[in-house]
Amino acid sequence: MTATSTAPEPVKSVPAQTRVWRIVPTKAETDPARYARGMRARKIWLGVLTPVVLLALWEIAYQLDWIDGRFFPGPSRIVEAAVEMIGSGQWFRDVGRTLSTIATAGLLGFVAGVVIGVVMGALKFVRYLFEPVLSAFYTVPKIALLPLLLLIFGVGATPGYVLVGLAIFFIAWISTLEAVITIPSGYLEASEAFGVKGWRAFAHVTLPAILPAVFVALRISVGQAVLIVVMVEYLIGSPQDGGIGYRIWHAWGLFDANTMYVGIVTVAVLGYLLQLLVKFIGTKLVPWANQRSGGEK
Repeated sequence: MTATSTAPEPVKSVPAQTRVWRIVPTKAETDPARYARGMRARKIWLGVLTPVVLLALWEIAYQLDWIDGRFFPGPSRIVEAAVEMIGSGQWFRDVGRTLSTIATAGLLGFVAGVVIGVVMGALKFVRYLFEPVLSAFYTVPKIALLPLLLLIFGVGATPGYVLVGLAIFFIAWISTLEAVITIPSGYLEASEAFGVKGWRAFAHVTLPAILPAVFVALRISVGQAVLIVVMVEYLIGSPQDGGIGYRIWHAWGLFDANTMYVGIVTVAVLGYLLQLLVKFIGTKLVPWANQRSGGEK
């Protein structure tokens, strides 16, 4: 009996399944203008939603007597007090007084800080001479200087102006100084290679490089200016000068919670609007700052 051997059948190769990747463009790529409008609208609505919900909950708690209306009057009562202050003109006088202090003292302090920061950043020997002294004064709480300013200038508006100017000066100075000394070396090397020197280098290289940091410092300075002005008006305000800070303090003395809350809300809204204004101006004057950061978040 002969054994028959069978040859193994060849293994059939199975072709690997080909995976096809499909890239779907996003909405931002297909219609960037519409996408940007939608994102702006979403940002606005989300920003408005939080305060509206909080105010609604506050009013409900007030109407149901869940909170003591003597200390936490409802938004409706605060609006009534605000309408009364606006009708009498008191609100406009207080806001005008506070804004005038911020505009004059804050602007002078900011411009001085930017100029000194640029000079110290450009000239090393000037930085070595004055940076230790200015850094030491920067750490001193500005409100601690108020008694000294009262001793020098007496009671009145001048100590408040000087104090606000000093506070804003240091914010602008340190921000501008750091912006100047951290300019990328590639910018400076390119300007030297093309023979751009002196004022042309400052106008076309240094200034565009530091403007984003300057506007960030300006936004911080606006908030600090509101804080310092209100604090000074608390301490040395008078009926003749007025101001939002004085009105809040005076209402506290009269146990007038409604007026107190009008002043507090006014300070919050004023600070927010001023920062929005600075941000808007910055986007128009320094559009490359938004491009470098990858667009508005």
